[in-house]
Order: sequence, then structure tokens, then C-alpha cells
Amino acid sequence: MSGDQDPNRPRDTVPKTTPDTARDTAEAARPARLAPHKFFTVPDGLRHLDAGQLAQFEASFRTWVEGARRADARRARERTRLLFLLLRYTGARLGEVVGPNDLGYLDLAGSRAVFDANGGQRLVPLSRMLCRELSLFLDGPMGAGLSGNVFAADPGYVRRVFYARAEACGLPRELGTPRVLRTSRAVELLRSGVPLAVVRDVLGQSSTSLSTVYQAYSSEDSQHIVRRLAPDDLPLRSSARNSFPCRVEQVRCDGVLAEVQLRTYAGAPLSAVITMESSQNLGLEPGVPVVATIKAPLVDVGQADGGRGCMCNALAAVITEVRSNEVVAEVMGEAADGAKLCALVSAGALHDSGVGEGDLVQFRFKALAVVLGAL
Repeated sequence: MSGDQDPNRPRDTVPKTTPDTARDTAEAARPARLAPHKFFTVPDGLRHLDAGQLAQFEASFRTWVEGARRADARRARERTRLLFLLLRYTGARLGEVVGPNDLGYLDLAGSRAVFDANGGQRLVPLSRMLCRELSLFLDGPMGAGLSGNVFAADPGYVRRVFYARAEACGLPRELGTPRVLRTSRAVELLRSGVPLAVVRDVLGQSSTSLSTVYQAYSSEDSQHIVRRLAPDDLPLRSSARNSFPCRVEQVRCDGVLAEVQLRTYAGAPLSAVITMESSQNLGLEPGVPVVATIKAPLVDVGQADGGRGCMCNALAAVITEVRSNEVVAEVMGEAADGAKLCALVSAGALHDSGVGEGDLVQFRFKALAVVLGAL
């Protein structure tokens, strides 16, 4: 997957593509990954904190704890700070976490919290950071004697502390509530790409209108997303004119390279070989949509019934146009499904092959020549 080859260089002297050059070219040619979740607009009037405000709020609690002069005051403040962290990173309701025997819903070994929900259970993952903070408190001297009642606190007191901490860091008082933390967590998860259905499950929201509450798309956003994700114009967004929307069918790894079996939306099989690291970065697994692109200088043209040699990809197409000079020929074709193909070959080699406009040929390319881009 090297760059355009020198037209004056014989085709059999082109340096072999190595896994390293394949990886570098894949990184350079990979199309920008579109994340629609980054485009949605939080509706006006929905109170929430952005990432910077959440960081300010969290820092305010830490400063408050460090300012305690007595050990008992520091212990009480630390408990409230941990309560804040639990609400901030789980999106749980205040009534779900305060009260006696709070350790009953904390599974630190499993890095999760388990809340009762509609006769069943709701599992909420806990970050390693939060589990570490809780474990250090519970296993240290400040956690001694609490007997599982770490968060046994009056809800009114908790709200008053939250108001004060919000104002101390310059946030409006009305944004310093557990409810706003819950909403902020939902927006944060959605912006991170967590599916809406998963956010509903984690927060214990049964309402199907959650999307209209937490996210909205302007008409401009919607048009941009459709234009970027729809496969119609994919060939126009890359210098590689051979672009095929595909789905991954199989991925086989050997510890260094990954062989990816693909199928175009028209049903044609393709094969790509990329580094295992690139495969992991793209999150390739069966069913994942990708775009396979091949630069024209890496495509050969031959008789439809000719041998494929070392090429593992061969697409049948009718030559629609040939443009050439004394050295190079640009061969364009169209497959039965309407897919457009292009090859840049030696003018002499094309003449010797005897093919021309209107002929049915095969456009062939190696698996290492295929660059994959995730949608």
C-alpha cells in the first residue's frame, strides 16, 4: 500500500509492501471517523454540567475535604465526597445510595453497583478510579466502625452541601443537585458514544422518550450525518477511486497481521490484510461496516478468464474508458452492480494484453493493497 508508483519504473520493480508500510498507509488514508453522538444538541432548558463544570465541581469537594481541621470533620467530609463521586459516575438517584447498609449494593470486587429496579436488579459499572477511592476509605482508618453505613446521611443535608460546593467553584446553585448530576451523566455517556438503550438501562430509565429529553439533532446536523454515513458519495471523499462499502465477515489474526474477509453491499467478496493493531483500533469484528479503498496504481487489469496469480481480489467489470500517454494508461470500468473501478497500469502492458473499451475484464489487487476505514 505504498504511494503512487513512478510511471517510468517497470511494474515488476515496485518495492514489496511490508506490514509496516501497510500500517502507515492505512493510518494516513483512513477516513475521519464520524461519530453522530458528537453532533447532537442538548435541548435548551435541560440542566446539566459539561465536562469542565463536572471537573470543577469534583475539585471543589476535594478542596473542601483538605480544608478540614479536625479528624472527625475530615472523615465526615470525605464520606460526602465519596457520595458525590458515586452519584457523579453512576447517575444513580440520591435515594438509591443514601441510607443504612449501603455496602449491600456495592460490589467493589466486581466493579459494579447493583440497585433494585422494578422487581429485578439494575447493574451499573463502576470505574476503577471510583472503586479504588472507595476501597482506600473502607480499608483505612476513616472507614473503621462504619459497619456498612458509609452513606447513611440525611438527603436534605446532602443537598445543602452540594449547593455550597457548587457555589464555591462558581457554579449556579441550581446546577449543584443530584438530579443535575444524573442528567449530566446521561449526556456524558451519550456524547461518548454509549447507545441510548444502554444509557436507559444504566440509569434505570424506562421512558422511550429519553432521546428527546437528553439529545436532539438540528436539521443541519441531520443532513451532515446522513451525507457522511450514506454510502452514495463515498468514492468522492477519497483520493482512492476504488471505494467499496462493506461489512466484515471474518477476522483471522496470527499475532502480527489480521486477514479480514469482507463482503461488499452488492455481495462481492473481498480480502484485506492489515496489522492486528489496526484491526483492534478499528474494532473489526463480524458485522462491522467499513469502507475498503484501493489506490489505482495498485490495481491490475487482465482478461476475465486469466489467471489471478498472487492476487486474491478480482472484480469483474466492463472497461468504460481508457486514457493513456506513452507511459501510463488509466483504465476505468464498471461492475454489474454499478461499482466504478480504476486502474493505473503501464501503457505497454495494456497494449500487450489486447483489452480495450467494452471488454469484460478483471480488476485485480492484493489483500495488502486494501485500506480499511471504519464508519
